[in-house]
Amino acid sequence: DCSVDGCDASVIVASTANNKAEKDHPDNLSLAGDGFDTVIKAKAAVDGVPQCKNKVSCADILALATRDVIGLSGGPSYSVELGRLDGLSSTSTSVNGKLPKSTFNLNQLNSLFASHGLSQADMVALSGAHTLGFSHCNQFSNRIYSNPVDPTLNKTYATQLQQMCPKNVDPNIAIDMDPTTPRKFDNVYFQNLVEGKGLFTSDQVLYTDSRSQPKVRTWAKNKAAFNQAFITAMTKLGRVGVKTGKNGNIRRDCSVFN
Repeated sequence: DCSVDGCDASVIVASTANNKAEKDHPDNLSLAGDGFDTVIKAKAAVDGVPQCKNKVSCADILALATRDVIGLSGGPSYSVELGRLDGLSSTSTSVNGKLPKSTFNLNQLNSLFASHGLSQADMVALSGAHTLGFSHCNQFSNRIYSNPVDPTLNKTYATQLQQMCPKNVDPNIAIDMDPTTPRKFDNVYFQNLVEGKGLFTSDQVLYTDSRSQPKVRTWAKNKAAFNQAFITAMTKLGRVGVKTGKNGNIRRDCSVFN
């Protein structure tokens, strides 16, 4: 959400007959629908309290829900800055070039994050969110079916991925980003990178590039240090492109413009 025109809950808006929304861009198809539903239900619950009606934005609820799911899955809790308004547009085309691609190298990652005022350390810390979530085979098939197989990929892991992602696989099959503790927010993502078990090129490059490797090694060993860096980076990310004044409003239904 934040990388595409700011933290404004534009990613929750549903497509209509005459507008293909941000969430239906191919790069967003692995975003879980029940996550959107949770934010929509939380908004309805808040607005069900008379003195709270139309006071809390979907953008703030999304930021709070993100914090809560991280905490519920074993990650750090942190205070969320509030006061965002909801965005007034959501288009699939606005996503183009705004999200990191799974094939990016370190320079491309740094450049994209720097455009939002985020440092290399912030980028590596935020990549650690890949300790949760899933992807689809087409995002890394180039690594497991190249000849030879991507040499930075752990051989055993590569074989497992080939078994889960045969060449004509159903494109909806979900593959965990973290093969070791996929439901737990922890620093195992970085331990995986040290072992060559980053799912994407853009994950593994954080270890293979000597400029970012020291952070990966530190956070693989020190969970508390990773948690602190993650909180710092999430707080900075949460300030990106925030809408205020007439650039936004408070949506009545998170999935529909007022």
